[in-house]
Amino acid sequence: MSNTTKKISFVGVGRMGANMARRLNDCGHTITAVYDVYAEAAQSLAGELGCTAAATLAETTRDADIIITVVTDDDSMREIFLNEEDNLLVDASGKTFINCATVSPDVHVEIEKAADLVGATSLEACMASSISQAREGSLYLMIGGSEEGFNACREVLDQLSTNLRYIGHAGEAAKVKALVNMVMNINTAALAEGLGLGDALGLDLGMLCEVFSQTGANSRVLETDSEDMIDRDHECWFSAAHAAKDSGIANALGKAEGISLPLSEATEEQYRKMIELGIGELDKSGVAELTFKGRTS
Repeated sequence: MSNTTKKISFVGVGRMGANMARRLNDCGHTITAVYDVYAEAAQSLAGELGCTAAATLAETTRDADIIITVVTDDDSMREIFLNEEDNLLVDASGKTFINCATVSPDVHVEIEKAADLVGATSLEACMASSISQAREGSLYLMIGGSEEGFNACREVLDQLSTNLRYIGHAGEAAKVKALVNMVMNINTAALAEGLGLGDALGLDLGMLCEVFSQTGANSRVLETDSEDMIDRDHECWFSAAHAAKDSGIANALGKAEGISLPLSEATEEQYRKMIELGIGELDKSGVAELTFKGRTS
């Protein structure tokens, strides 16, 4: 139970956002409202938690101390904060926004400036974890924004995370998250190519994975994705479409700095090919469908 309970609302209650809401509800906080563009998702979670399914973004802010947002991309972030007809910054003085989406660093800076203008605080809390970890409160969170704002929300953030890292001012955590996902996506695509080639060569893939695990071919994605690639079990935990978006963020940062990122650019191309083929909503492990003989081409 929290020593200092807060009134918290959520915008974006897909699997990550919904499980974070459940976790904080279990910790004794009051979930005042939930909002999602898919109204049915918000209504279902609101019924479960005994809170309001907000009809507007402004309503989501109204009764909360902290508003946690878990949306999909840059456009979605701008829509919820900067839409002239309805946005989260209406009467938001004294409120704190914790924004968990993987978006471009400049967008976090833009939102922080907009929040400052109305007397609110905006933090980024970039996640590098799974859906189950959101429910358990064991997320890895990278925080960007004012250190004062971070310290004021520390208890709530600690209840969501067992690995919490303050990175620096607005946009800095988003840069780190972009690099995390860039490397993860490259590793995933590389593993898919290794397993696809091994399969074509007639090698035992169980043996191959065991050898990979004991050599320089080892990686975290070997643990999380190899069986799914072999079994063609691509239940979505992190979609190919999101992988394409996140690699694109990293690649844009590279271009802005004049840095060549040929591996990351090739990886983004693979995930965008999945989208073009209509399989972008498969898990990122589905990139193996492009590399195994006889699968999608």
